[in-house]
Amino acid sequence: MQSFTSLDEIAVPLLEANINTDQLLPSRYLRKQRADGFGQYLFRDLRFQDEVQERTDFILNQVPYRRAKIIVASTNFGCGSSREMAVWAVADYGFRVLIAPRFADIFFNNCFKNGLLPIVLPQEVVHDLQQFLLQRPGSTLHVDLFAQEVKSEDGQRYKFDIHPFNKKCLLQGIDAIDYTLQLVEKIEAYERRT
Repeated sequence: MQSFTSLDEIAVPLLEANINTDQLLPSRYLRKQRADGFGQYLFRDLRFQDEVQERTDFILNQVPYRRAKIIVASTNFGCGSSREMAVWAVADYGFRVLIAPRFADIFFNNCFKNGLLPIVLPQEVVHDLQQFLLQRPGSTLHVDLFAQEVKSEDGQRYKFDIHPFNKKCLLQGIDAIDYTLQLVEKIEAYERRT
């Protein structure tokens, strides 16, 4: 997993609330192999009219949002089924940061396991960020994990909370299994004592 310290990238506002895992990754793609990359299927039914023709009204198909690495979403992002593949699709597409007032719990926790940073900010802050991004397409946000801060191009700064374990894992680019493997010598020493 790639480590995360900070990011200064284009952000895309997604105004629809309750974006669910089937919208993120339609169920017909669940049997695909991870090695093939799930990013191509992200928002497939929202991005395409059919398997080829893009929907020009979908924001990710518009310049400059095509290059976005940060999503500023409305509430309850990632609700629906518990499929981890939806998180894979978001990550494989190239997103590293998700900002929303609320995430579905399982989706939220799966983000950390896959190198994504989900940030919870108050509803009014998210709304203001979305409006800023709509008014200034192509604007970037700066996300600093060390400082636990999001900064917009207009100088606004927003602090966010993160569990210390999740922060440590993202900074080191490890998941819970990698973290446990770092403790193998201590675990083996404990086992020898008991």
